[in-house]
Amino acid sequence: MPSQEQMKAALQAYVDGFAKGDADSVIALFAEDAIVEDPVGTPEKRGGEVAEFYRNAVAGGAKLVLEGPIRGSHGSSAAMPFTVEMPGMKISVIDVFTFDEAGKVTSMRAYWGPDEITQG
Repeated sequence: MPSQEQMKAALQAYVDGFAKGDADSVIALFAEDAIVEDPVGTPEKRGGEVAEFYRNAVAGGAKLVLEGPIRGSHGSSAAMPFTVEMPGMKISVIDVFTFDEAGKVTSMRAYWGPDEITQG
């Protein structure tokens, strides 16, 4: 199981990848068979869909601003509260990630709904 430090470092690298506009560094954090559900309640993205999702998000100018500390767990999950800032819009989000033994992300679930979207 990955340590809390490894999981927190991966989530910081996720935020940093967006800050640098580097979709490949974000995609590299994920296992090949990872699942992304963003937002929760929409169809899951798998395989190449995960890479496409992140390439589009970064190309669209999305930046992430942490709204609190990255949090680990006693298991193989970590979470973080943040705001996605995009041209003309902000979304308040909590992402929950799970990790495999190698420290790669196996799933990411983003919790946000219509009430979390504001103009910005």
